[in-house]
Amino acid sequence: MSAGGEAGGENGFAFSAENRTRAEAITAKYPAGRQASAVIPLLDLAQRQNGNWLSEAAIHHVADVLDMPYIRAYEVATFYTMFNLKPVGRYHVQLCRTTPCWLRGSDDLAAVIRDRYGLADGGVTADGRFSLQEVECLGACVNAPVVQINDDYYEDLDAGSLAGILDALERDETPPPGSAIRRQGSAPATGPTTLGAPAPDAGEP
Repeated sequence: MSAGGEAGGENGFAFSAENRTRAEAITAKYPAGRQASAVIPLLDLAQRQNGNWLSEAAIHHVADVLDMPYIRAYEVATFYTMFNLKPVGRYHVQLCRTTPCWLRGSDDLAAVIRDRYGLADGGVTADGRFSLQEVECLGACVNAPVVQINDDYYEDLDAGSLAGILDALERDETPPPGSAIRRQGSAPATGPTTLGAPAPDAGEP
Protein backbone atom coordinates (compact mmCIF):
# COMPACT_ATOMS: atom_id res chain seq x y z
CA MET A 1 0.00 0.00 0.00
CA SER A 2 1.29 3.50 -0.76
CA ALA A 3 1.90 5.88 2.10
CA GLY A 4 -0.74 8.43 2.88
CA GLY A 5 -4.07 6.68 3.29
CA GLU A 6 -6.22 3.62 3.86
CA ALA A 7 -6.81 0.76 1.48
CA GLY A 8 -9.26 1.32 -1.36
CA GLY A 9 -12.24 -0.39 0.29
CA GLU A 10 -11.89 1.90 3.32
CA ASN A 11 -11.52 5.20 1.50
CA GLY A 12 -14.87 5.09 -0.28
CA PHE A 13 -13.98 3.41 -3.56
CA ALA A 14 -12.80 -0.05 -4.55
CA PHE A 15 -12.77 -1.90 -7.83
CA SER A 16 -15.65 -4.27 -8.35
CA ALA A 17 -14.73 -7.95 -8.54
CA GLU A 18 -14.89 -7.79 -12.33
CA ASN A 19 -12.77 -4.68 -12.57
CA ARG A 20 -10.31 -6.02 -10.01
CA THR A 21 -9.75 -8.98 -12.34
CA ARG A 22 -9.30 -6.58 -15.26
CA ALA A 23 -6.87 -4.46 -13.26
CA GLU A 24 -4.81 -7.52 -12.37
CA ALA A 25 -4.68 -8.57 -16.03
CA ILE A 26 -3.58 -5.08 -17.09
CA THR A 27 -0.94 -4.82 -14.37
CA ALA A 28 0.45 -8.26 -15.24
CA LYS A 29 1.54 -6.91 -18.63
CA TYR A 30 4.28 -4.85 -16.99
CA PRO A 31 7.62 -6.14 -15.58
CA ALA A 32 8.02 -6.66 -11.85
CA GLY A 33 8.63 -3.34 -10.15
CA ARG A 34 7.09 -1.40 -13.04
CA GLN A 35 3.42 -1.81 -12.14
CA ALA A 36 3.00 1.94 -11.79
CA SER A 37 3.19 2.09 -15.59
CA ALA A 38 -0.39 0.77 -15.58
CA VAL A 39 -1.69 3.93 -13.92
CA ILE A 40 -3.41 5.35 -17.02
CA PRO A 41 -5.49 2.27 -17.91
CA LEU A 42 -6.36 1.71 -14.24
CA LEU A 43 -7.45 5.32 -13.78
CA ASP A 44 -9.62 4.89 -16.87
CA LEU A 45 -11.09 1.72 -15.41
CA ALA A 46 -11.81 3.50 -12.12
CA GLN A 47 -13.38 6.45 -13.92
CA ARG A 48 -15.75 4.22 -15.86
CA GLN A 49 -16.82 2.41 -12.70
CA ASN A 50 -17.28 5.71 -10.86
CA GLY A 51 -19.82 7.33 -13.19
CA ASN A 52 -17.25 8.75 -15.63
CA TRP A 53 -15.27 10.83 -13.16
CA LEU A 54 -12.38 10.32 -10.75
CA SER A 55 -13.06 11.06 -7.12
CA GLU A 56 -10.18 11.50 -4.71
CA ALA A 57 -11.03 8.09 -3.29
CA ALA A 58 -10.85 6.49 -6.75
CA ILE A 59 -7.42 8.00 -7.42
CA HIS A 60 -6.20 6.84 -4.02
CA HIS A 61 -7.45 3.33 -4.67
CA VAL A 62 -5.60 3.10 -7.98
CA ALA A 63 -2.44 4.30 -6.25
CA ASP A 64 -2.91 1.67 -3.55
CA VAL A 65 -3.43 -1.10 -6.10
CA LEU A 66 -0.22 -0.09 -7.89
CA ASP A 67 1.72 0.59 -4.67
CA MET A 68 2.64 4.08 -5.81
CA PRO A 69 2.53 7.44 -3.98
CA TYR A 70 -0.81 9.21 -4.21
CA ILE A 71 0.81 12.33 -5.63
CA ARG A 72 2.11 10.37 -8.63
CA ALA A 73 -1.40 9.17 -9.44
CA TYR A 74 -2.70 12.75 -9.00
CA GLU A 75 -0.06 14.04 -11.40
CA VAL A 76 -1.37 11.73 -14.11
CA ALA A 77 -5.06 12.33 -13.37
CA THR A 78 -4.63 16.11 -13.48
CA PHE A 79 -2.45 16.14 -16.60
CA TYR A 80 -4.73 14.33 -19.06
CA THR A 81 -8.00 15.98 -20.00
CA MET A 82 -9.60 12.58 -20.60
CA PHE A 83 -9.83 12.24 -16.82
CA ASN A 84 -12.73 14.12 -15.25
CA LEU A 85 -12.03 15.39 -11.74
CA LYS A 86 -15.62 16.35 -10.98
CA PRO A 87 -18.97 14.71 -11.79
CA VAL A 88 -20.13 14.91 -15.40
CA GLY A 89 -23.41 14.08 -17.06
CA ARG A 90 -24.57 10.69 -18.21
CA TYR A 91 -23.95 12.09 -21.69
CA HIS A 92 -20.70 14.03 -21.51
CA VAL A 93 -20.40 16.28 -24.55
CA GLN A 94 -16.87 17.38 -25.43
CA LEU A 95 -16.96 20.18 -27.98
CA CYS A 96 -13.82 20.86 -30.00
CA ARG A 97 -13.01 24.59 -30.17
CA THR A 98 -9.68 24.42 -32.01
CA THR A 99 -9.29 26.53 -35.16
CA PRO A 100 -10.56 24.05 -37.83
CA CYS A 101 -13.72 23.31 -35.84
CA TRP A 102 -14.21 26.99 -35.01
CA LEU A 103 -13.88 27.98 -38.69
CA ARG A 104 -16.46 25.36 -39.64
CA GLY A 105 -19.11 26.21 -37.09
CA SER A 106 -18.31 25.08 -33.56
CA ASP A 107 -19.89 28.33 -32.33
CA ASP A 108 -23.20 27.14 -33.80
CA LEU A 109 -22.87 23.83 -31.95
CA ALA A 110 -22.13 25.62 -28.68
CA ALA A 111 -25.25 27.72 -29.21
CA VAL A 112 -27.40 24.60 -29.64
CA ILE A 113 -26.18 23.19 -26.33
CA ARG A 114 -26.44 26.56 -24.56
CA ASP A 115 -29.96 27.26 -25.81
CA ARG A 116 -31.24 23.75 -25.11
CA TYR A 117 -29.67 23.08 -21.72
CA GLY A 118 -28.35 26.42 -20.52
CA LEU A 119 -24.86 24.95 -20.31
CA ALA A 120 -21.58 26.80 -20.46
CA ASP A 121 -18.17 25.14 -20.44
CA GLY A 122 -17.93 22.82 -17.46
CA GLY A 123 -21.67 22.82 -16.78
CA VAL A 124 -23.92 19.89 -15.90
CA THR A 125 -27.71 19.88 -16.23
CA ALA A 126 -29.70 19.77 -12.99
CA ASP A 127 -30.90 16.24 -13.76
CA GLY A 128 -27.32 15.07 -14.33
CA ARG A 129 -28.02 13.78 -17.83
CA PHE A 130 -25.90 16.18 -19.92
CA SER A 131 -22.63 18.02 -19.38
CA LEU A 132 -20.46 20.18 -21.62
CA GLN A 133 -16.71 20.50 -21.80
CA GLU A 134 -14.93 22.61 -24.38
CA VAL A 135 -11.72 20.89 -25.44
CA GLU A 136 -8.76 21.35 -27.71
CA CYS A 137 -8.28 19.26 -30.85
CA LEU A 138 -10.11 15.94 -30.91
CA GLY A 139 -7.95 14.87 -33.84
CA ALA A 140 -10.61 14.83 -36.56
CA CYS A 141 -9.88 18.21 -38.14
CA VAL A 142 -10.73 17.14 -41.70
CA ASN A 143 -14.26 16.32 -40.55
CA ALA A 144 -14.79 19.47 -38.50
CA PRO A 145 -16.75 20.48 -36.54
CA VAL A 146 -16.61 17.54 -34.16
CA VAL A 147 -17.98 16.59 -30.77
CA GLN A 148 -17.16 13.56 -28.65
CA ILE A 149 -20.02 12.20 -26.56
CA ASN A 150 -18.79 9.63 -24.06
CA ASP A 151 -16.69 7.32 -26.25
CA ASP A 152 -18.24 8.22 -29.62
CA TYR A 153 -17.17 10.81 -32.19
CA TYR A 154 -19.75 12.77 -34.19
CA GLU A 155 -18.28 14.62 -37.17
CA ASP A 156 -19.22 17.02 -39.98
CA LEU A 157 -21.89 18.50 -37.75
CA ASP A 158 -24.09 21.53 -38.05
CA ALA A 159 -26.75 22.88 -35.69
CA GLY A 160 -29.45 20.62 -37.13
CA SER A 161 -27.49 17.38 -37.03
CA LEU A 162 -26.29 18.02 -33.47
CA ALA A 163 -29.85 18.75 -32.40
CA GLY A 164 -30.89 15.39 -33.90
CA ILE A 165 -28.17 13.60 -31.92
CA LEU A 166 -29.28 15.27 -28.70
CA ASP A 167 -32.89 14.36 -29.44
CA ALA A 168 -31.88 10.70 -29.70
CA LEU A 169 -29.85 10.83 -26.49
CA GLU A 170 -32.79 12.36 -24.65
CA ARG A 171 -34.73 9.24 -25.65
CA ASP A 172 -31.79 7.16 -24.34
CA GLU A 173 -31.01 6.02 -27.87
CA THR A 174 -27.44 5.87 -29.16
CA PRO A 175 -27.19 7.62 -32.53
CA PRO A 176 -24.66 6.07 -34.92
CA PRO A 177 -21.28 7.78 -34.56
CA GLY A 178 -19.22 9.11 -37.44
CA SER A 179 -19.82 11.65 -40.15
CA ALA A 180 -23.22 13.34 -40.27
CA ILE A 181 -22.81 13.63 -44.05
CA ARG A 182 -21.68 9.99 -44.35
CA ARG A 183 -18.23 11.01 -45.48
CA GLN A 184 -16.00 7.99 -46.11
CA GLY A 185 -13.26 8.26 -43.53
CA SER A 186 -11.48 11.54 -44.14
CA ALA A 187 -12.04 11.56 -47.90
CA PRO A 188 -13.16 14.83 -49.51
CA ALA A 189 -16.81 15.65 -48.79
CA THR A 190 -17.52 15.18 -52.49
CA GLY A 191 -16.14 11.64 -52.38
CA PRO A 192 -12.77 9.98 -52.98
CA THR A 193 -10.65 11.48 -55.78
CA THR A 194 -8.10 8.70 -56.20
CA LEU A 195 -8.41 5.13 -57.50
CA GLY A 196 -11.73 6.12 -58.99
CA ALA A 197 -11.11 4.52 -62.38
CA PRO A 198 -10.58 0.82 -63.17
CA ALA A 199 -6.99 -0.32 -63.29
CA PRO A 200 -5.54 -0.50 -66.82
CA ASP A 201 -5.16 -3.84 -68.52
CA ALA A 202 -1.84 -5.52 -67.88
CA GLY A 203 -0.76 -4.92 -71.49
CA GLU A 204 -1.37 -1.17 -71.44
CA PRO A 205 1.52 1.21 -70.73
